[in-house]
Amino acid sequence: MSAAPRTTADASLDFVPPWRLRHHHVQSIYPSLPLRRTGVERRASVLRQATRDVIVDCGDGVRLLALVATQADAGRPRSDRVAVLLHGWEGSANSLYLLSLGQKLFDAGYDVARLNLRDHGESHHLNAGIFHSCRIAEVVGAVRELQRQHPGKRLVLAGFSLGGNFCLRVGARAAVAGIAVSRIVAVCPVIDPEHTLARLESGWALYREYFVWKWRRSLRKKREAWPEVYQSLDDILELGNLTEMTRRLACGYGGFPSLQEYLRGYALVGRTLEPLEALGDARVRIIAADDDPIIPAADLERIARPSVLTITRTRYGGHCGFYDGVAGSTWVERQVLASFDSGRVPGKPCTGLP
Repeated sequence: MSAAPRTTADASLDFVPPWRLRHHHVQSIYPSLPLRRTGVERRASVLRQATRDVIVDCGDGVRLLALVATQADAGRPRSDRVAVLLHGWEGSANSLYLLSLGQKLFDAGYDVARLNLRDHGESHHLNAGIFHSCRIAEVVGAVRELQRQHPGKRLVLAGFSLGGNFCLRVGARAAVAGIAVSRIVAVCPVIDPEHTLARLESGWALYREYFVWKWRRSLRKKREAWPEVYQSLDDILELGNLTEMTRRLACGYGGFPSLQEYLRGYALVGRTLEPLEALGDARVRIIAADDDPIIPAADLERIARPSVLTITRTRYGGHCGFYDGVAGSTWVERQVLASFDSGRVPGKPCTGLP
């Protein structure tokens, strides 16, 4: 492996919220609370009004749903850059964090494509096969197609949690797939799924119950859309254990020989991210919090070390939170925009972002 990934040491890039917001559960939960939806949707009204549904042909008969807003659709001058954003597991293109970041980027002149992973958002009817986290080929295909639909525009990617994991894997495949990506930012990406699953099972029960509830709701939508394929989901829907639900779905519907093989299939540890080196002048940034209750930040020590990668590890932030109580955009949204807009000085090593 090449030199160790640069971990930002600049104190100005550490996230230190007011004391009342520092608890990792507050950071992980508050930014996504339903009570914030009205305010976020109001702030994102320009983005939402310019947004149209686009069914993206990913190849091999797979279709994904993207919510696309262009500057031209909003009556503004045509943009020369497009941002593709990916939500986390059981989130959607309309998750508050994606809406908020999308508006931040839209205000900065980016066209914005918020991509739904398979069976997320209102997309369960598009594909017969059920979602699993190893379906990277279709996300690569979707990003490639979105780039084709926005010719000549500078492409940037950002994702949260599982979406961050997908963004990094897309980046690792971009050169071979013919995708010209300029910047990638992954916020609290899943690094080792086995550790994440263990955290969800053994940690605060609220997280486990929340994901079980959302997953059951999604599986019921899938059964309603494809009743002839998923009539036998009842036994899985009765489970309250994420590990057993994952095992049965991965092995019974995903074709994996074991739970361990499935989880290893989308892990980022080892040499998985080495191909990011082929991105050349592109820059990749991971933003993670040491107090994340779902993704162990220590797993970052086990990833490959391409020179294009920079890691920002903060003391606080929880899981995809980074909420500083400031009106408008959050700290992490400002960091994503700064990373997208940052430039490389020829001949000088990059020591931190932005």
